[in-house]
This record gives sequence, structure tokens and C-alpha cells, in this order.
Amino acid sequence: MIRNNSMKQSRLPFLKTLRHFKTLQIYFVENRWALITGLACLLLVDFLQLIIPLIIKKAVDLLTRSMATPALLFQEGLAIAGIALAIGLLRYVWRHLIFGHSRKVEKRLRNRLYEHLQSLPPSFYQRMKTGDLMARAINDINAIRMATGMGLVALTDGTVLGLAAIGFMVSISPRLTAISLIPAPIIVLCTRILTRRMSVGFEKVQKTFSDVTERVREAFAGIRVVKAFNREEWEYNRVKDEGERYVSENMRLARILALFFPMMVLFTNLGLAIVLWMGGRLAIFGKISTGDFVAFISYLNLITWPMMAMGWVTNLVQRASASMRRINAILDEQPAISDPLASVTVSAVRGEIEIRGFSFHYPGKSSPQLKEIRLHIEPGERVAFAGKVGSGKTTLLKAMTRLVEIPRGTFFLDGHDATDIPLQSLRKNIGFVPQEVFLFSDTVRGNLLLGREGITGEAMEKVLDIAAMKDEVQDLEGGLEAELGERGISLSGGQRQRLTVARALLTDPPVLILDDAFSMVDTRTEERILDRIFSIREGKTTIIVSHRPSTLSRVDRIFVMEEGEIVEHGRPDHLLVKGGVYKRLYEEKRIAEELGAL
Repeated sequence: MIRNNSMKQSRLPFLKTLRHFKTLQIYFVENRWALITGLACLLLVDFLQLIIPLIIKKAVDLLTRSMATPALLFQEGLAIAGIALAIGLLRYVWRHLIFGHSRKVEKRLRNRLYEHLQSLPPSFYQRMKTGDLMARAINDINAIRMATGMGLVALTDGTVLGLAAIGFMVSISPRLTAISLIPAPIIVLCTRILTRRMSVGFEKVQKTFSDVTERVREAFAGIRVVKAFNREEWEYNRVKDEGERYVSENMRLARILALFFPMMVLFTNLGLAIVLWMGGRLAIFGKISTGDFVAFISYLNLITWPMMAMGWVTNLVQRASASMRRINAILDEQPAISDPLASVTVSAVRGEIEIRGFSFHYPGKSSPQLKEIRLHIEPGERVAFAGKVGSGKTTLLKAMTRLVEIPRGTFFLDGHDATDIPLQSLRKNIGFVPQEVFLFSDTVRGNLLLGREGITGEAMEKVLDIAAMKDEVQDLEGGLEAELGERGISLSGGQRQRLTVARALLTDPPVLILDDAFSMVDTRTEERILDRIFSIREGKTTIIVSHRPSTLSRVDRIFVMEEGEIVEHGRPDHLLVKGGVYKRLYEEKRIAEELGAL
């Protein structure tokens, strides 16, 4: 499991949480000119906001000294209106550039995460829940987007505007400024305490969101089973309990946030009350002018936003920091299978396969799945793997396409060590139809092509005909353009299997692996399909896993597996005469088929 370090990380000082964002550094560099322009506009807005109190001060002083005229007041009002217009235009620019930057970060990070997920081995997906990955790709990245957009604005705006406003306040009255900032240390102390609790809270909320996402995904995916067993209420309660746990964690976090923002408002208004009392006295006794007093109040009000911004930034950064830890945990996962540093070029693959002493052990399993596998398949040979369920057939076929990692010097294609062949090249030359049938929520055409280009409609019709699916596809409304629904739900199990076979045949690979690809197809249809496949693949290597005697009798050689070892191999008729493991499996399956036909 990805280790959760939330408790340890939450004890770090607030500023140190920013180190989790190092992953995003490259995106800030790429967007630097847009960011610099946006931040410059933001700073100009702050500068213009600081000028307005000075204009108000001048107008008030003119009024108190009875020197104001309608023309002068109109001039001051016109200046404020002009500044307001400039602020509006500049604010539009910085919002477009900075918030646009955050959207670019969101897009790049999500693409990077998905690209990395594609490089991780199947064992990773056995450890991770799909709902958890969905939550990280959506909810966590949204939290990061908010921090890199609104968080960046609040941090910059609040810091610059706050410090500048304090500077103007000091220029009016250092003593009054010191008095008005008395609550500041209390705010800092309370913020430090609450942000630690927020960090833990945000991490728990994100984790429970992952759990509820997985629960809902599973509920929808299994809705047919739930209905078939009349377990709607049971499934409803499971989703409800998970949702209530998510709400409970959010409410705990909300209680912390409910303390945070009122605390900011309380202490900022406390400072305002002190200024009204002390500053009013200074204005009465003539220590400062009335205009100075009004300007001071205006600057103090400007500080209210930085105070609130500090809380807002803390909120966004803590939430995003928790999300970045979860994203980084995925990005730190190392692909178990990768391209070689020095690769070999394979062209015109003949289909010769050799395995030398290959053993494989699944993590967490007490015994190896494969033990010292040795075999040699000639180019163009038709071979089958037979054996009971769990004997290691599927694992061995996955190793041939490097869906599980293989040690160097154990698997060779046309004499080349498979670990020296780029993954894309290796898998391009090996067509693989796995046991688990998967179709996308797309059209028949989309599921056949899988994004491949340069394939004609005639080629698609040809492989559909070979897989005995041409007539059935034509009967669908829309034909090749017919939508199949989620996981191809509109097709039967046998139709889905045959469509995946057609998909593998589309590029006519030098090596074709069919891992029990006809288990949901009747025997006669399977025989008809295999006749067509063998006919068009004369001289090309074909590897089949099957339990049907009629299928096994059609190949050149059979490798019989038992408990992760090849215990027999040879021609089908020779193995029957030999009377070993294969003959026993053959007789058991033949009797089962005869009983099933009664």
C-alpha cells in the first residue's frame, strides 16, 4: 500500500508544506511570462487601491478646512472613478492570466498522472482501488488548481497589500499603527495551531472521498448482480454508510474552519475598535488631521483582506498540500517494466519464441507461480497450453508480452532478448487476446481500431468475418458505428469475445496469443473461427490456451502445465498415446462435454 505519512507531515511548519509542490515547478517555469504579467497587473491593482485613501484624505482635509469647492471635489471623485476603471481592466487581465495558469497546471498534472499510471504494472492496480485513483485524478487535482490559482493570488495580494498598507499607516502615526496591530500575534499563534489540525483533517477528507468514490463506482458496476440477488437495500446501506463517514470527516474539518475565519474577523475588528477609540482622540486633540484619521481607517480596512487572505491561503495550501502528497505518492511509484537503455531493432519478426529457465513469484504468494519454464516454439508453429485452472498458463502468456516482468536472459523473440526490445515494438508484433474481455464504451469501429490509423473498412469487415461477427455487426443499428455501451453491455459474452479476437487480428501480428479466447463461444463456432485463423495465418506463430479437446487436437504441439511447471509436451496424438497428464485432462473434458450435450 502507498504509505500514509499524514500525521508526520502535519507536524511540519506551514511554510515547509510548500516543498510538496516541487513537482509543479516545471509548470511555473513554462508559464512564467504569463505569470509575471499577471502578477504585475495584480501589484498595479494593489498600488492603485493604496492611492484611493490618499485622495479621500485630501478631500476630507479640504472639507474640514472649508477649502473645498465643487470643482475640486469633482476632480477628486473623477480621479477615484479613473482609478476604479483601471483597477477593473487590470483585474480582468490578472484573473485571465493567473487563473488560466492554474488551469494549465491542472491539465498538465492530470496528463502526467495518467501517463505515469499507464507505465505502472498490473500489480499496482491490484493494490490500488479504482475509486481512489479517480479521486486523486479529480478531487485532489482540483484542490491543487485552486492553490496555484486563487491561492497564489491571495498570497501575493495579501502580502503586498498588507505590508504596503501598514507602511502608509506608519507614515500617518507609528504609535497608532503599533496599537492597531496588537491582535496580530494572537492571530499568528491561533493560525499555527489550527493549520496543523487542518492538514490532518484535509488528508482524512481526501481519503474518505476516495473511499466513497470507490464504493459508488462499485455499486454502479455491480448493479446487475445486486438486482439479481435482490440486495438493493443492502447495497444502499453500504453506500449510505460510506457517505455518512465522508460527511462526518467534513464536519470535523468544518468545525476547525468555523473557528478560523470568525477568529480573523474578530481580531481585525478588534483592531478597528482600538483605532476608533485611540485615533479619534488623536484627531480631536489635533495630533493628526481628520483626513489622516479617515485615511488610516481606510488602510486598516485594506488590512482586513490580507488577514482574511492569510486564512484563505492557509486553507487552500493545506488542502492542496494534502492532495500533493497523495499525487506524489503515485508519481513516486516506479514502473516495474520499462524500455531498455540500449534497445535492439526488430523487423520482419518470424515468431520464434524461446524461454530459458523462467520462474515467477507473485508478491504476497507463498509459492512461485512458474518454476523453471523452458520451451522453444518454432516460427509459424501452432501450439497450445493445457492444464487445470491456476497451473500458470495465463501468467506465462503475460510474460511473453511483458505484462509481468521477466529477468534478462530468460525470454527470446527471434533470438533477441525480449528485455532488449522496446515495449512498443514487442507488443506491436504480438497480438494478445486475454481471458478478461474488455470493450470500451464506444462504437464497434472504435473498439476495433483502438485509435489505430490507416486501417480500411474492408480490413475491419474481413477480421469480423474471420471472427464470425460480420453478420451480427451488420444487424446492429448503425453497423460499425453502433454504440456498444459500457464494457460492451449490448453484446453477449460470446460476441464480446469474438470482437476482441477480431481486434487482435486487425494488424495480422507475427505472433498471436489467444488466452482461452473462446470460452463463451460454442464449439462449432470456435472450430469455424479457428479454421479461418489458421488459414490466413499460415507460416505465422499462433499460441492458444484452451480446455476443449477439439481445439487442442488442431495444433502442432501442446505444452501441458501443472503447478507452474511444464510436465509434458508433444504432438496431441502422441500425448494421448503416452497416457499421462494430458490424457487425463482430455478424458475429463471429453466426458464433461458429452454429459453437457445430453
